[in-house]
Amino acid sequence: MKKIIPYIKGLLLLAFVVFLYGFTSQRNNAKKIEKLNINFENGDNLFITYDMVNKLLIQSYDGLQSLPKENIFLNKLEQTLLSNEMVENAEVFISVNGELGVLIKQKTPIARVNQRGKTFYIDSKGKRMPLSSNYSARVPIVIGIQNDKISEEIFKLSTLIYNDDFLKKQIIAIEQRSVNEFVLRTRMGNQMVELGSLNRIDQKVKKLKAFYQKVIKENTIENYKTINLMYNSQVVCTKN
Repeated sequence: MKKIIPYIKGLLLLAFVVFLYGFTSQRNNAKKIEKLNINFENGDNLFITYDMVNKLLIQSYDGLQSLPKENIFLNKLEQTLLSNEMVENAEVFISVNGELGVLIKQKTPIARVNQRGKTFYIDSKGKRMPLSSNYSARVPIVIGIQNDKISEEIFKLSTLIYNDDFLKKQIIAIEQRSVNEFVLRTRMGNQMVELGSLNRIDQKVKKLKAFYQKVIKENTIENYKTINLMYNSQVVCTKN
């Protein structure tokens, strides 16, 4: 009998722990959502506002903050947020003190298409992104896209410009004249840069930067109308 007593004590202790866990869990789930805490990754909420996020959540659950936590389906809330075309990623979680946390990552526009009355952004994933009434991104305008399609070349060139500090400040427009021929419009000097195809694009960008370093130093940038980068070893220009 003495040998059985430790086992009985162990079972009673286990039952007590299970009961305590279940009781605590039930009380925790029955708590109301006390607060909604919305955060934007990198503090960037240019295209979608706090109010817009709040409205999206309320559309999923009316009276969200008064609901018991057990009634909150986090995956559904995340899918609701992801349904917004400005949102790239969304995470929703509940803290132990009953706070509903929301972390939003917005899409990043890298170019803006203006094609036969249709306007939209190209985001950092190469997808279409609608314009926002809250904020207008300062990105190059793309015209002349072929077959109303964001081609791999357009996405590659837009990404290159967005990720290069010099090009990002200097290039204001991208024109696709054929499937493999592009012309850039500059901010400083208002020149047409005849890029041609994207073959040897790194070399072409280096030549463009070297050219601008020279003409800025000589204060002659306004003298040039076009800059042709299609030749292998030289930059060919026409003057005003």
